Amino acid sequence: MVPGGEAPDRQQRAALVPLPRPEPHPEAAVGHRRSDVDEWGRSERMRALVRSLYDPIYKHWFRVSWEGLEKIPTEGGALLVANHAGAIPSDAPVIMHGIEQHLGRPVYGMADFFFRAVPWVGTLWARAGGITAHPDNALRLLRDQAQLGLVFPEGTKGPSKTYADRYRLRRFGRGGFVEIAMRAGVPVVPIAVVGAEESMPILFRLPTVARTLGLPYMPVTANMLAFGPLGAMLYFPAKFKLRVLDPIHFDVPSGQERYSKSRVMDEAERIRMLLQETLYDMLRERRSVWFG
Repeated sequence: MVPGGEAPDRQQRAALVPLPRPEPHPEAAVGHRRSDVDEWGRSERMRALVRSLYDPIYKHWFRVSWEGLEKIPTEGGALLVANHAGAIPSDAPVIMHGIEQHLGRPVYGMADFFFRAVPWVGTLWARAGGITAHPDNALRLLRDQAQLGLVFPEGTKGPSKTYADRYRLRRFGRGGFVEIAMRAGVPVVPIAVVGAEESMPILFRLPTVARTLGLPYMPVTANMLAFGPLGAMLYFPAKFKLRVLDPIHFDVPSGQERYSKSRVMDEAERIRMLLQETLYDMLRERRSVWFG
């Protein structure tokens, strides 16, 4: 844990007022589709229900505060990338809810196929705005439909970290998110998240059990020890702070089939280091895990 330091700069922490949600596109009502479920499986009715149920958690349990939210584009495609943590990650719903509430833009969360394949969970995730993290899906979402996509480049390595390794970012894979952004011609917008590590911290893992069940990891969390079986789903009320960094544009032509692997890896590592340094800065400014 990085020790506390000077008090945080509060000049950028202006109160955020939710904007009116945009009217659905007229073409959405045209054709043979008789439900509000789009091609990705997202349902606006489900999203509205999720927002109404999640809003008290967002405001009063996690007490979320944002810095730099105005840096997220209000139109056009963009790829949002953030650090990932917690046995059952709490960062994705916080990010998606905050942007939809404050900017009025839908956010599509990208998860690996394993998550989407879990019965019931996969369907609910799709209805709530989740899509399978595949390059073709990402390209169509970002370039053709000019939407906001959210990815966590650490993958399962992020939420499987134990509490001893909190806020130490894992390797960003092979930089696939950078190549997708280059090909789609959209910026990458990094978001540093503080609070998720403490909302459901992992004390240790059970690798044998995970292999038996075919899971990427099997955690034992502090929540389980504190609340018993209920702790598998109940988060601690950690204070969430999110800092949006400047959008990163790549000076390469969009639409190419391949890009320099070394350039892609260098850009991915640059973004990882930028997020890591920002997290350390935020941790130095933090006065308390529970009160920010």
